[in-house]
Amino acid sequence: MGRKQVKSVSGEELTARSRALEQAVAAGGPQLDPAGVASAHAVVAKITQRISKTGNHTVVALAGATGSGKSSLFNALVGSTVALVGARRPTTSRPVAAVWGDEDATDLLDWLSVAQRHHVDPPPESDDAGPGTPWNLDGLVLLDLPDFDSRVEAHRAESERVLELVDVFVWVTDPQKYADARLHDDYLRTLSTHDAVTVVVLNQADRLSGEAMSQIRGDLARLAAEDGIPGVQVIATSAATGAGVDDLRLRLATAVAAQNAAQHRLLADISASAASLRGGVALSEPTLSDTVDSELVDALARAAGIPTVVAAVERDYRNQAWGRTGWPFTRWVRALRPDPMKRLRLNTRDAVEEKLAVTAGDVRTVLGRSSLPPPTPAARSAVELATRRVGDQAAEGLPNRWAEAVADAATPPGPELADALDQAVVGTSLKMRAPMWWRAFGLAQLVLAFIAVLGILWLAVLVVMGWLALPDMDTPRVGPLPYPLLMFAGGLLLGLALAALARTLGRTGARRRGQQIRRRLTDQIAEVARERIVGPVRAVLERHRTTRESLDRAEARLAPASTRR
Repeated sequence: MGRKQVKSVSGEELTARSRALEQAVAAGGPQLDPAGVASAHAVVAKITQRISKTGNHTVVALAGATGSGKSSLFNALVGSTVALVGARRPTTSRPVAAVWGDEDATDLLDWLSVAQRHHVDPPPESDDAGPGTPWNLDGLVLLDLPDFDSRVEAHRAESERVLELVDVFVWVTDPQKYADARLHDDYLRTLSTHDAVTVVVLNQADRLSGEAMSQIRGDLARLAAEDGIPGVQVIATSAATGAGVDDLRLRLATAVAAQNAAQHRLLADISASAASLRGGVALSEPTLSDTVDSELVDALARAAGIPTVVAAVERDYRNQAWGRTGWPFTRWVRALRPDPMKRLRLNTRDAVEEKLAVTAGDVRTVLGRSSLPPPTPAARSAVELATRRVGDQAAEGLPNRWAEAVADAATPPGPELADALDQAVVGTSLKMRAPMWWRAFGLAQLVLAFIAVLGILWLAVLVVMGWLALPDMDTPRVGPLPYPLLMFAGGLLLGLALAALARTLGRTGARRRGQQIRRRLTDQIAEVARERIVGPVRAVLERHRTTRESLDRAEARLAPASTRR
C-alpha cells in the first residue's frame, strides 16, 4: 500500500492457512472459546465465498466518522457526484459502489449486498489517467460506507457488515476527530494485523496551516503506531481543493495492480482469528511418562479386589499342595473345605493342571463376571485421589477449559471403570502346573502309607494267630522290635513328618505363587489404567498439541520483503 512491499500471497498458501485454522477448530472443539470458534468458522466461510468470485476486482472501502468527508472524497476519486453530500447528518445510509474497468462485478457486488452501483467511464485518451498511467484503476470497486459512528444503529451495523467483506480499508478522518476513540479502539487496534491493506487519510487538509498539518499527521501516525500499525504514512487530502487526491488514487492503483489485496485481507483475517483462539491454548503441553503411575495401579488393584484374588490363589495352592502331599489317611477332610476360587467365580474345573485356568470367554459365557466383593469406600477414595493426581500432573500449565478436559478424561465413569477392572481380573489366566515336588511327595506318601498298612496287617495276623493259639511264626526283628511294628510305626511317623514338611513347603510355594499371580494381575490392571485413564488423557493432550500447532501455522504472518526508503 505504499509504505512497504510485502510478499504476494498465493492461493496455495491461503488455502493451507485456512485449512490449518479449520484443523485447529476441529481439534480444539469445546476447549476453545465459542465466540472465537464462531468467528473462525465465519472466516473460513468468507474465504471460500470470496475466492469463488470471478474477476480480478479489488474492493476498497472508504470508512470514517460522521463529518469526515468520505462522500466528498469518494466523489473526488470517481470524478463525478455519485454519493450524496450535504450538511444534514447522516447523509449516507447504504453503501455506494463505483466500479472501474469493463469486467463485470455484478456477482461480487451481489455478495457484498451493495445495491447502488456506478460504473466509472474510462477517461478520454488525452487524459493523463488513461491506461498506462501510474494510477490506472481498472478493477477497482470503491465503496462509500455509512458512518461507523452514526447515531442510527442500522447505519452502523451496515458499515460493520461491509467492512467484514472488503479487501482494503481506507480510514478517513479529519482534524477534529483524528484522535477519536472509536476509530482507534474499535477499528485500527482491532484490525492491526491488517496493516498491509490499511490506508489512513487525513481529509479536509485545506483547513490546516502547513505547521498544523505536519503536527496532526505526525500525531495521527503516532496513535496508529500505538494501535499496532507502526510506520504508517498518513495521506493528507482535501476533497474541496483536490490536494492529495492523486496521492490516494496512486495508492489505490498500487493495490489494484498487485491484484493481491483480497488474499492479504483474508490472510490477515486468518491470523487475527488464530491469534484470538491462541489465547485459549498454552505454549506447550505436559509430557506423560510411558509408564503408568505406580500409585494409580496400586489404587486400581485394591479397587479391583486383587488382594482378595491373591489370597484365594494362595489358599487354593495350599489346599492343593496339602491334598496332593498330605497324609493319605486324612486327605478326605479336604473335600469338606470350600473352594476359594469357586466362591469368587474364578474357577469351574477340577483338574489340578486346569485348576486355576479360567478364560474371559468362560466367565462371560457362563457367569458373566466374577463375584469379587465391591471396592470399599477407602479403595474408591484411593482411586479418586490417584486419578486426580494424574489429571493434575497432565493439566499443569494448561488453560482452564483444557485442564477440565484432562481432569474429565482422567476420571472415567465409575461403572465403566469397574467393569473394565473386573474383566481384567477374570480375563487373566491363573493357570498353574503341579510342581514336581507335589508328585514326589505324593508318591512317597503312598509308599509310606502302603508300608504302614502292610505293617498293621502283619501285626493283625500275628495277633489273630496268637488268639487262635497257632504255632508262632518266626518274625524278623531289628533288635527287640519286629518288622511289622517298625513298618507300621515308621510308615506312620515318616508320613506325618513328610506331611508337616509339605505344609511348610506349601506355604512357601503359595506365597511365591501369589506373587506371580499378583504381578500378572497388576500388569492387566496397568493395561486398564493405560487404556481407560492415561489413554484418554493423552488424547486430550494430543488434541491440544494439534490445536496449538495448527494455530501457529494459521497465525504466521508474512515478513516484509523490502522496505522503501
